[in-house]
Amino acid sequence: MPRTLAIVGAGRVGRALGRSLRERAWRIGAVIDVSTARARSAVRAIGAGLPRAAFSPELLDADVVLITTPDDIVRETAARLAKFGGAAWRGKIVLHTSGSLSHTTLAPLARCGAATAAMHPMQTFSIRGHPRLVGVVFGLDGEARALRVARRIAKSLGGVPVEIRAAHKPAYHAAGGFAAPCVLTTVEAGIQILLRIGFSRRQATRALLNLARQTLDNLERFGPRAAWSGPVSRGDFGTVAKHKAVLRAYSREQRAAYAALARLSVQLFSPRPAPALRRLNRILSS
Repeated sequence: MPRTLAIVGAGRVGRALGRSLRERAWRIGAVIDVSTARARSAVRAIGAGLPRAAFSPELLDADVVLITTPDDIVRETAARLAKFGGAAWRGKIVLHTSGSLSHTTLAPLARCGAATAAMHPMQTFSIRGHPRLVGVVFGLDGEARALRVARRIAKSLGGVPVEIRAAHKPAYHAAGGFAAPCVLTTVEAGIQILLRIGFSRRQATRALLNLARQTLDNLERFGPRAAWSGPVSRGDFGTVAKHKAVLRAYSREQRAAYAALARLSVQLFSPRPAPALRRLNRILSS
């Protein structure tokens, strides 16, 4: 198992993975970001490393190079790294952490002799705090040698490695979008409603987070249909009509989201979706 790591693009993901691997006895080498100040900040967060604002010889001393740049520049970064290192990449392991891109994005480095893979932790990474990685799924795809290393890294962090076909990466990433940013958006939409009727933000957040947590606990313990609750699940369409009426005072996007999610919940969870959808549509379309 290689034990030396360089990080290119040390934002939230790079800092979190770097720190976690440093705590597991990995030696952190070059930590590269767009400026020396950002690189130094990343090194402080990781607890080790050599801050650099440009590619440097120390980068090629590492056994494993982790590219944690934004998705839009992974391909460009790989091309620049290939030009920088040339034949020195032979035998190296290069991993990127994009959820939507396959390992083929690193083709310029593969042509230089590096073994490449994608290793995406399906977890949210905040600018504050250190995320838990135990039990987190790591979506993997790539070449055999790099995959072996990515799998071992994921397991060493307490994660669950799952191999994904390259063509399925966008769908895999879209699924995560429903579970993270979409959940945040829907909860915040509810918070905004409570704020307008007199709740403090602390009260509104507490009320809806407790509700959301219980729903997720029920999903995990009992499955999706048993966890489904609310007026649509009970066939209480009169309450749905009241919701629709009160939501006229809110944004078009909130009204559209409520209607779309109500219809989607019926399609996903109702044992008899067709008649329930007909009744729901009569209310939502009136």
